[in-house]
Amino acid sequence: MAVGVLLVSGGALAQFRPSPEGLKIERTLQLINSLYVDDVDSKELTEAAIRAMLEELDPHSSYLNEEEVRAMNEPLQGNFDGIGISFNMLTDTLYVMEVISGGPSQKVGIMAGDKIIRVNDTLIAGVKMNNQDVIKRLRGPKGTVVNVEVLRRGVPQLMEFRIVRDKIPITSIDAAYMVTNDIGYIRLSRFGISSATEFKQAERTLKAQGMKHLIFDLTDNGGGILQTANEIADEFLDDSRLIVYTEGKNQPRFTMNATAGGELQRGKLVVLVNGASASASEILAGALQDWDRGVVVGRRTFGKGLVQRQLPLPDGTMIRLTVARYYTPSGRSIQKPYEVGNKDAYDQDFMNRYTHGELFAADSIHFADSLKYKTLVNQRTVYGGGGIMPDYFVPVDTTSGTMFHANLNAKGVINRVAISEVDNQRTMLLQQFPDVVHFMSGFRVSEELNQRLRSIAAAEQVEWNEEEYGRSKELIFVQLKALIARDLYDSSAFYRIINEENDIFSEGLQIISDDLRYEGLLKGLGSNVAHQQ
Repeated sequence: MAVGVLLVSGGALAQFRPSPEGLKIERTLQLINSLYVDDVDSKELTEAAIRAMLEELDPHSSYLNEEEVRAMNEPLQGNFDGIGISFNMLTDTLYVMEVISGGPSQKVGIMAGDKIIRVNDTLIAGVKMNNQDVIKRLRGPKGTVVNVEVLRRGVPQLMEFRIVRDKIPITSIDAAYMVTNDIGYIRLSRFGISSATEFKQAERTLKAQGMKHLIFDLTDNGGGILQTANEIADEFLDDSRLIVYTEGKNQPRFTMNATAGGELQRGKLVVLVNGASASASEILAGALQDWDRGVVVGRRTFGKGLVQRQLPLPDGTMIRLTVARYYTPSGRSIQKPYEVGNKDAYDQDFMNRYTHGELFAADSIHFADSLKYKTLVNQRTVYGGGGIMPDYFVPVDTTSGTMFHANLNAKGVINRVAISEVDNQRTMLLQQFPDVVHFMSGFRVSEELNQRLRSIAAAEQVEWNEEEYGRSKELIFVQLKALIARDLYDSSAFYRIINEENDIFSEGLQIISDDLRYEGLLKGLGSNVAHQQ
């Protein structure tokens, strides 16, 4: 949920002189190394001390070792070195879900549906190897070679491929499609280096197809780079309008403002959020809400409004230190309350929302008068106190969600049924449904697929509950259909189908399709959010 890539060079750190406390820590390490009864790992001790110190601060200040630094940066940098596939581990076998167009695997003939059995003479099938171990074997520096052996349906012997690794782009647009003749939909999964460019390309593509209004989906988007959030917000806001500002005890106020020329400054806009929308997502949603530019629909966002500065240490490790807080244009702090040094309680916030009923009923959410703010154009009431409270609240659907459905997902049953169907019927399905539009209208979950669901559930020891199956059946079938579509086409196809059962999307579509309701919400009318404590 990091926002910002604010780096300080090693030289900048050199200006700090050791304090008495720092000398005390250094002396303690010296004494341990000199006098302790057994050998010790000084590096491990130092890292443990740093982590312990940072845990006494806020919930987001942290220490990252070399591997954690790489893992943090990779999703934001927009690319990694690898072979260019997305995969799923199905019954301990790597199943190729998608081959990235123009990537190394496509160039040598790897196909969706292939099963990778060996990597560089190491057997990876049937040995219970986890995803990270597989990824380590497939990824490597650009220009290096990896040899794989592949099992392909209809081919009796293993096929050998020599793949030269290359830069693989990490995209952040999960889906972009037209919902109606003039309403487009874009789902953004993260705010990486290339996300603004991707967003503008998706925006231009949809406008060419007739888009006048947009549903912008930030649900489950955990954040990313501040500058990227600023660039995307700039598309919606008029020149010079404040997007976000930061302040801290040792950090002067810093502001980011919109510029002229945004291509989405007109037309209706609905922004979808939920409890996993964090950081950069909250900055963007808060700015659009404060300027009355769009209607925010969904559930209260995460509440991550602390600014971390990434401070590299001499050995390639890093500390991420909180130096300021984010504020929306109206002055709201995005950060939810926390108790210093009590990260466990902070991490329990979502469960507390569940326990207090916030996820299920709008009238269970109350705000003190001190947390009321006014938007900057229409002067309607919005709320501070942590996270962005939507203009229209959508409760969690408890009618179709069951423990039985949750168990099917946890054991990967629905995913396995989808993969096996495409594995067996890919050619026939693509002949019958050449694109996702035909698939959406024509594909039905057959009784044979339903029976396969039951047999795989039994194999995975998921107890079949007929009553809960009846309640969740429609959701299960839509999920199964969406997973098959993703394997046949792309991730955009998945969301076109799964959104049919997405209550937040459905409510957003109703609002953006109704001019009176949309305008009313922008004027503070029709909201279902509680107004007082």
